[in-house]
Amino acid sequence: MPKGDGNVIAQNRKASHDFFIEDTLEAGIVLQGTEIKSIRARRVNFKDSFARVENGEVFLHNMHISPYEQGNRYNHDPLRTRKLLLHRGEISKLIGITKEAGYSLVPLKMYIKNGVAKVLIGIAKGKKNYDKRESLKQKDAKREIERAFRDRQK
Repeated sequence: MPKGDGNVIAQNRKASHDFFIEDTLEAGIVLQGTEIKSIRARRVNFKDSFARVENGEVFLHNMHISPYEQGNRYNHDPLRTRKLLLHRGEISKLIGITKEAGYSLVPLKMYIKNGVAKVLIGIAKGKKNYDKRESLKQKDAKREIERAFRDRQK
């Protein structure tokens, strides 16, 4: 995770449940007129969104940014494909990784950093159902241990 990731607008909580996150990258995002106003109003949904490398550029698909309520006829399309801004070296790294079977690019967070919207992209490998059950068991066990320590402190 980047240090001082600013004002977190939205998180993809389902990503850590469905994927093993192996690495993360911070990317800028190309927005149209009223999209940044909707983002600042926290009207963003990551459900079923993913990133893909196409023609040497990275695009974010299926991320829903609601139309700005005070917008006019030039309001944006909520589900349009948005370009992510990355360095050429980072894009070539992503091309190599996504060619391997089982790896995908998943948006994890959207935040405002220095007045600019940023997206944290995770390089992820899909979990199987038994992996998901195992991580839920570990989470429950950790919660029980913390509860026991808290009760013991009283």
